[in-house]
Amino acid sequence: MVGDTGAVRSLEDRLKAQAYGMGYDLVGIAPLGEPATRSHFDAWLEAGYHGTMGYLDGEGAELRRDTRRPHPGATHAIVLGTSYGGREPSGPVARYARGEDYHEVLRAKGRELLAWLEAEVGVLVEGRPYVDSGPVLERDLAQRAGLGWFGKNTLLISPRVGSFTFLSALFVRYPLVADTPFEADRCGSCTRCLDACPTQAFTGPRVLDATRCLSYLTIEYREAIPEGLRSAMGSWLYGCDVCQEVCPWNQKFSQALADGSPFGARELFREADAEALATHILQLAPEAYSRAFRGSAMKRAKLRGLKRNAAVVLGNVGTRAAVEPLTRAMQDDDGMVREHAAWALGQLVRTFR
Repeated sequence: MVGDTGAVRSLEDRLKAQAYGMGYDLVGIAPLGEPATRSHFDAWLEAGYHGTMGYLDGEGAELRRDTRRPHPGATHAIVLGTSYGGREPSGPVARYARGEDYHEVLRAKGRELLAWLEAEVGVLVEGRPYVDSGPVLERDLAQRAGLGWFGKNTLLISPRVGSFTFLSALFVRYPLVADTPFEADRCGSCTRCLDACPTQAFTGPRVLDATRCLSYLTIEYREAIPEGLRSAMGSWLYGCDVCQEVCPWNQKFSQALADGSPFGARELFREADAEALATHILQLAPEAYSRAFRGSAMKRAKLRGLKRNAAVVLGNVGTRAAVEPLTRAMQDDDGMVREHAAWALGQLVRTFR
């Protein structure tokens, strides 16, 4: 294909142009193989920093140790970054989870990009999109594809759009020219993310003890939140954005949501403050929960997890109005919810003395 200057544009350039036209903010190509971060991943598992996320260990770990294994025959990954609104205001729900479930949205877009590639090259291309649910170390692939570097908060930071970005990948069996890996470390001496973590979950730069991370505790962890960490949750009901909010790269380069973005906040998250949202969730019946969170990534925590989190939030930031819903939650069918409601009431009693 010939561009405006008369030069022939490569398939890779046309592919990237198509991806940007579809709304992706970052695009790069990486060869598949053993991740450069394999030894760090193994050390992280050995330290037990993955907590109860057993899917990361065992067979899941074996698949992650070589990106050629999840989809046998694939040779390259088209790595894609999609901003999800780093300019949106802070709130009790992490920015990535306020809109539609990104897994479904980006998986569909990945299939659309694969169809474009097949039409462009005129042959069937064996491929598969991965969106944060397959055994893939996406950040390693993104760095290999030239999209950014590993920040001290362990997230991939792009010098163009920061880190409020979904990473996804389209694995294909097709001979593409790979991009140059991103080798620079642009964090310098900054430690704002490490210093700001509410639970001090970083054991060092680029080493996260997930068992202390609020995103893990409020989403992945299914048991009682350790009492010593409950106050540190503050008003974070689902996830946590603190280590991203303080990052200078995000403060300067994060993107606003495009009009009509599927990742824009649902009305419930736009209208409610932390106490109102926590009170609403704490009182939800299963049927109402299913309706309210249909098509939302927040369903991963399940209703009992969200109620547990809501009780803690009310214990931290609730007013006297929170006493009544917490008292009713003491009759919840789930013992974990009852225990967290009792803790929250104890916190409020001490606050109002």
